[in-house]
Amino acid sequence: MGRYHRHGVESTAAIAGHPLHHMLIVFPVAFLIGALATDIAFVSTNNPFWAEASYWLLIAGIVTALVAAVPGFIDFVTIDRVRSLWISWAHMVANLVVVGLALVNVGVRLDDPVAGVQGWGLWLSGLQTLLLLFSGWLGGEMAYRYRIGAIQDDSPKAEQFHVEVNRTGTAQAVNRRSGTGPL
Repeated sequence: MGRYHRHGVESTAAIAGHPLHHMLIVFPVAFLIGALATDIAFVSTNNPFWAEASYWLLIAGIVTALVAAVPGFIDFVTIDRVRSLWISWAHMVANLVVVGLALVNVGVRLDDPVAGVQGWGLWLSGLQTLLLLFSGWLGGEMAYRYRIGAIQDDSPKAEQFHVEVNRTGTAQAVNRRSGTGPL
């Protein structure tokens, strides 16, 4: 089970305290959003290279999403606090829908990537990207607001990287520029 700390919950799928899911999700996000970008490039240029690139980016996105889902699901199953948050359920369902849309997107391109982009491919890529952005926002909420898998390091070694910033004059400077404070 995930260990609870004053500042959050440790990920149970981690290496040296670093959550694996947080490290791996960048790959499917990049590949699946890249598929939308290459779809747009194909529509703009009519160069079949971009349609083929989209096809392979979708496949890479599906494979890496499934790899990233494993540690995410391990955290989901082993940390009670995760299952008690509606955000984690919505995040998981949204990601499953994204993978499902990507599978359909690959299916429409299977025989001819160019025809797939010209048909439903571009719309599916756009929809999966929008849903992926929403799901990513939910994942960020879990990590940064609810502190799932992102605990503050209170060890003495962490203090060597701590920097104090003097912000006493910042509020007055902002007020002067906005016209709400004394001149």
